[in-house]
Amino acid sequence: MAPISIKTVLISESVDPRCKAILEENGIRVTEKQNMTKDELIAKIKDYDGLVVRSATKVTADVISAANNLKIIGRAGTGVDNVDVPAATKKGIIVMNTPSGNTISAAELTCALLMSLSRNVPQAAMSMKQGKWDRKKFMGAELYGKVLGIVGLGRIGKEVASRMQSFGMKTIGYDPITPPEVSATWGVEQMSLEQLWPQCDYITVHTPLLPSTVGLLNDESFAKCKKGVKVVNCARGGIIDEEALLRALESGQCGGAGLDVFVEEPPKNHSLVEHPNVISCPHLGASTKEAQARCGEDIALQIVDMVKGKNLVGAVNAQVLASTFSQESQQLIKLGEAVGSVLQSFSASKKPFSHVQITTQGNISGLTSFLQIEHEKNKWNICQINLFHLSQLLQVNQAHCASAGAAEGVCKVEIAATGCSYKASGSVQGGVPVLLELCNSVFRQPISLTGNLLFFKAPANPQLLSSLAGVLATEGVEIESFSAPADRSGDLWYCVGVSSLLRDLSALNSVVKDAAQLGF
Repeated sequence: MAPISIKTVLISESVDPRCKAILEENGIRVTEKQNMTKDELIAKIKDYDGLVVRSATKVTADVISAANNLKIIGRAGTGVDNVDVPAATKKGIIVMNTPSGNTISAAELTCALLMSLSRNVPQAAMSMKQGKWDRKKFMGAELYGKVLGIVGLGRIGKEVASRMQSFGMKTIGYDPITPPEVSATWGVEQMSLEQLWPQCDYITVHTPLLPSTVGLLNDESFAKCKKGVKVVNCARGGIIDEEALLRALESGQCGGAGLDVFVEEPPKNHSLVEHPNVISCPHLGASTKEAQARCGEDIALQIVDMVKGKNLVGAVNAQVLASTFSQESQQLIKLGEAVGSVLQSFSASKKPFSHVQITTQGNISGLTSFLQIEHEKNKWNICQINLFHLSQLLQVNQAHCASAGAAEGVCKVEIAATGCSYKASGSVQGGVPVLLELCNSVFRQPISLTGNLLFFKAPANPQLLSSLAGVLATEGVEIESFSAPADRSGDLWYCVGVSSLLRDLSALNSVVKDAAQLGF
């Protein structure tokens, strides 16, 4: 990608000193000013190209509107719910986080709370400080043999799983993105939430705070759980409905809760904090020396790499970067758009599709965010689906194959709609997006995704081309090219380049079983 000019950066919270040192070593002027009010931040931000925050600074639309020179907002941590990402995107400001900086610290705190819930450690310690010796009151339970449900199987969920398996816990989980076959390699069996709730002795949540995850654990889901289930939230306040949790605790449906995060921080309502079966912390998930050093250093290095036009890591709104990518990357972006268009042409006559699976090979794993698809007359790319929380409309799974022998620079996509599924894989050759395979039909020669293309499925037949040419001629359409798959048996997919698109695909019904067309 092309270099981006960042000359001044404002750090609005306490960040590890390495952050400032790395930025200054690379010629960037840094100002540190903490505990600013919203008005103070609005007045200050106009003078800076970059802003580095943790979780306390609220980068609202008003702040972004006042940031006339701002090019990047760097979050020294994982969650970006304190940043108005859509507002930043509309203004062309990159929002970047450090996705792995606090992974170990957050996972370790989760495990500490799980263990504390099982053995009442904080309550027993407080009792001792009060001069008591009450062994019977703090009878606990072993973790060995118990079932831990992990909702959210990203970096932190994976680390929690591996650690709690060491205690002999059975780990099950749910994640709409991570493929079940991947989590199975970590020893986590995936299932639906409806299947997960009643099996768990303990539940821990590790999802972002999205409209689809607010109140994920509520009265209804608690009612489906085992009586006495214990829950942990070290992710974001609000994923567990706090009022529902209090009701579950008071009824005994929930046997205990470990909370590091709250809807309002610090919480003004202390009903949960003061409950005898609740262990609470003041948002300490990333509060280790190691995590803070890692996050501060990571965000500084990521900014410096961006300034120098090197690697790009952690950008959560990648579409604002399209104009900054190298020519090679631009070609790969066009590949994502082209493959998406091919598959979109197949679902055009059907109901909107509900599932998209993207698999990349080689050096294009970070560019699938630009794969463009259409849903209910709205065009979205994958980054926008994630950004604007459209997971309730489309389930998007992404995977990357980096194994030895995998073809370089290949993008494979599958969509599902109304019981049908279509698959395509493509690459870039000579600077042009090409189609390699369609619905398991591997073409003898790559198909250049340019001009007017007609795709059709038909049984292998020596008379196929002449029959098709006759139908097209009747419709006033000429064949300009013909591409056939290497296989010659069964129902296969073919592609013809045509002089113009057909007015009505039903004209082909006597010759083909399925068809789609599009123009590039």
